[in-house]
Amino acid sequence: MPHKGFYTQGLAILLREPATLQAIEESLQGFTVVKRSEGSDSWAIAGPSLVVAYRPDINGYVSVDTIEHGWPDDMGDPKADPEVFAAWSMGHFGPGAWPGSLERACQHSWAWPEGRSIPLQHQAFIRIRSSYVFGAEAPIIPSSYNPLHELEFVTRVAAALLRLPEVLCYFNPNGECVKSASQVVDALSHHTSTNQMPLDVWSNVRFFKFEDTKPEWALMDTVGMSQLDASDQEACFPLGAYAPSEVAGFLRDACAYLVQERPMIRDGDTIDGPQDVKWQGVNLKEGRIAPAREVIRWFPLDGREVPAELTKELQAKA
Repeated sequence: MPHKGFYTQGLAILLREPATLQAIEESLQGFTVVKRSEGSDSWAIAGPSLVVAYRPDINGYVSVDTIEHGWPDDMGDPKADPEVFAAWSMGHFGPGAWPGSLERACQHSWAWPEGRSIPLQHQAFIRIRSSYVFGAEAPIIPSSYNPLHELEFVTRVAAALLRLPEVLCYFNPNGECVKSASQVVDALSHHTSTNQMPLDVWSNVRFFKFEDTKPEWALMDTVGMSQLDASDQEACFPLGAYAPSEVAGFLRDACAYLVQERPMIRDGDTIDGPQDVKWQGVNLKEGRIAPAREVIRWFPLDGREVPAELTKELQAKA
C-alpha cells in the first residue's frame, strides 16, 4: 500500500446523505478557499471539491471533496473495478490507509460503542487530503515538512465540517478510528487547553487476547502513528497482572514521547511502564495484526516467562 507521497494526510466525514459543495464551503468560512472544482470522471479519484490554503508558501493545500458513494473498504478488483483499485494504489483514500480500515475501526470502537454500527449506515462521505503537489512541479514532501502541524490543520478542517446536518461521524482511515462529532470537538478543546496531542482522534488502541497461551496473555496495539512519521506500538502482557486501561495509557504515552522527543529506540531499550515495571522494546518491520506497519513491541520485565507464540517474530529476526 502507498505511504506519504502525492497525499500526506487524509481524513473523512461519513454522511447519512450527500452534502453539497456549497454547504461544505459555508462550513469552511474560517479557512481560505482558493479553488473550486467539479471533480473528475472517477469519483474514487476526486468528487466535486474545494482547495483550502494550508502553507501556500511551500505549495501546501488541502483538498476537500464530497463523494456520493459509500466508503470502499476493499481495494476493488483491477479488472471489474479498476478505478477504485487505482485510487487505492495511489493513496487517494489516505496515505496510510489499508483495505478493511473502516471495518476494523468499527470493531475496535471501544470509547464509542455506537461506533460499531453507526458508521456502517453512511451513504456518502467527505474526504480531506493534504498535498504539496497540486498544480505544480514541486517536491512531494518539502524540507520544512511538519507532520504534527499539518495533521492539526487537517483535523481542524474536519472539525469544521462536523457541523453539517448530514454528518454521521468522523472517520480516520489511517488511524482506523471512528468518533462522534462531540468526541472530536471535546478532544480538540482539550488539546487547545492542555497542549496535549489528541492522539485518540488520530489513532486507535486495540485489544486482543491470545487464548492459546497458558496463562492467558493479551496484546494491545496502536494504529495510525505513521501520520506523525512515528512507529506504532504493541504491548504483550499476562492478563490479570496488568490492567488494559493502564497498558493503553502506556502505549499513548510512548506514542507521544516518540513524536515529541524523536528518540532512537533500539532493540533492548527499556522505559517505565505499568505497575512501575520496566518494559523492554524491540523494533519490528510488521505488527502482529493487520494493518501491516512498523511497530515497537514491548514486554514487561517482571520475571514472567513470555510464551513462545509471542516471540516467534523476534526469533525470526535474530
